[in-house]
Amino acid sequence: MTAKLSVLKPLFRFSLILMSVFILSRIALLVWQHQRLADGDCLAVLFGGLRVDLSSLGYLSALAVLMLLADLLVRRKTAFFQHVFTLYSSIVVTLIVVVEASTPAFITQYDVRPNRLFVEYLDYPQEVFSMLLHGHLFAMISTLMIATLSCVFAYRYINAAFSKQQNAKTVSQVVILVTTLLVCLISARGTVSHRPLNPALVYFSSDSLVNSLALNSTYSVAFAIKNMGNEKNASSLYGTMPRDEILQTVKQAAYKQQFITESIPTLANNTPFSTGKQKNLVIILEESLGARFVGELGGIGVTPELDKLYQQGWGFDNLYATGTRSVRGIEAVTTGFTPSPSRSVVKLSKSQRNFFSLADVLSRTGYTTQFIYGGESHFDNMKSFFLGNGFSDIVDINDMQSPEFISSWGASDEDLFNQADIELSELNKSGKPFFSLVFTSSNHDPFDIPESKVTLPEGHDPENYKRDLAIKYADYALGKFIAKAKTQDYWQDTVFLVVVDHDVRVFGSEPVPLKSFHIPAVILNSEMDAKRDTRLVSQIDLPVTLLSLLGVEQATPMLGYDLTKQYPVERAMMQYYDNFAYVENGEAVILMPNQKVSYWRYDPTSKTQVAIDNTGSSVGLAKKALAHVLFSNLAYTEQLYRLPNKS
Repeated sequence: MTAKLSVLKPLFRFSLILMSVFILSRIALLVWQHQRLADGDCLAVLFGGLRVDLSSLGYLSALAVLMLLADLLVRRKTAFFQHVFTLYSSIVVTLIVVVEASTPAFITQYDVRPNRLFVEYLDYPQEVFSMLLHGHLFAMISTLMIATLSCVFAYRYINAAFSKQQNAKTVSQVVILVTTLLVCLISARGTVSHRPLNPALVYFSSDSLVNSLALNSTYSVAFAIKNMGNEKNASSLYGTMPRDEILQTVKQAAYKQQFITESIPTLANNTPFSTGKQKNLVIILEESLGARFVGELGGIGVTPELDKLYQQGWGFDNLYATGTRSVRGIEAVTTGFTPSPSRSVVKLSKSQRNFFSLADVLSRTGYTTQFIYGGESHFDNMKSFFLGNGFSDIVDINDMQSPEFISSWGASDEDLFNQADIELSELNKSGKPFFSLVFTSSNHDPFDIPESKVTLPEGHDPENYKRDLAIKYADYALGKFIAKAKTQDYWQDTVFLVVVDHDVRVFGSEPVPLKSFHIPAVILNSEMDAKRDTRLVSQIDLPVTLLSLLGVEQATPMLGYDLTKQYPVERAMMQYYDNFAYVENGEAVILMPNQKVSYWRYDPTSKTQVAIDNTGSSVGLAKKALAHVLFSNLAYTEQLYRLPNKS
């Protein structure tokens, strides 16, 4: 019997290595993150993790069993399938070790295991490799060394399992392998119910990081790839609602006077605030500069220039981002589209043409439209999305006039703003109104900036010194540009919005840590008096407000509020991986996969978020939340988010 079972020896060694990597990695992460764990969490993570690991092993071993079966049935002297098995096993082990070794750095940045963001960044190997080379060299080298050693060990260890294999095939061995294949397939499915294993079946906590520890990083990334191929439908995560009820709910919550046509259900007019000469518009989208750094917003105070702007313009004290990625910020600021669990519309196929954007509506009213970026404009599909939706001109690093400092992500913010000044001056000479979106990148890991431009006081937090120095540099470059712009001819007739795409990172045990979405924004040079606005507002309100300040009367499908007006409620919404938060008048509802819902009280002043019981008002809020996240999917799939005369 032992001789017959020897056919499984290579598979056993392969499985032993994989399970060892999965389990040891999870235990190490649990030890590292022990402060985040409540009583009983550790066991729940280990038992749920074992279930996921066995499922992962089932998927990876099924193909390996087929190789052994093929080797047994068509064995030749060359033992071709034995070599294929060994090579396959070694490659799989190496890739898994690489992903697991990358996990701590990913958690440090995103507070969750590697997921779809890990995959999306792989689309841009040049930028990612440059970032790793300049900012994470030790981590990259150590990971490569561990992966290389793992590959060599796995190859030798598994290959040695074939050395004593019997050459003669037997019926018993075929039966053993077929039975093993069935066991692998059952294990891969992970359950005997009608739906196979998915992350939600092992999730048990309201803390996204703790839940993700119950996965292994390979499974997490593979699941993300699967869902990216078949974009997540919010209804499968959060529940369903009749189409008419979705539209009725979001239209009521938008507080518009009149909706124009059923073919574009949310299309409505908005009486603009400004009635004078049409002004130009410049949006400066700052990378990763959250409110936690801004002194005027109670942050650590490394943004003296932005603090000055808060004293000069219309500053928002309680503005909240819709997501955690730049493309989500771009989506909100340029289109006013509500967030969803799918990728940002900047990257989705149906929104690459004829999707509403500020550039689209402004180009219809005679504006020249432009996007200026210090890096490669193809990154995150920005160039395709912008050119297909109203932007007529793209300026990126390839168009920069002699940039002085190039980092991993492109030209420095100073170089970017120097080019922006040149572009705005040229546009101003044409006599036509213009809209320019300027997107910075200096405040991005690995925080590579010109030397001797800014300093931090002695004793500054050494752990975050490089990050905070980059933020201060980004602030310095912004202040330098605004000071110069005030001396230029275009300043007088231009409204400026300085806003952030998202915070540098999200951290917290709540399913959506609301405080981590707090970002600064200030509008300069508009007809609105300089003031501090303490209302709770969302990024999706900004494009509506900007059109009002420009005096544009064109009807749009945006659901955001015109902040030049007053509304009965103050609300914001945000997407954090698979969780959707809707905040209104101090209460928040968070929708989670498997139609789970949690209720919270949130105080923007103290940044405290406290769980509360379900109440009558919470039920109504949950309905609003569900309607808005379902609207995103409905409007995208049915192409309802557009201007008239565009199909």
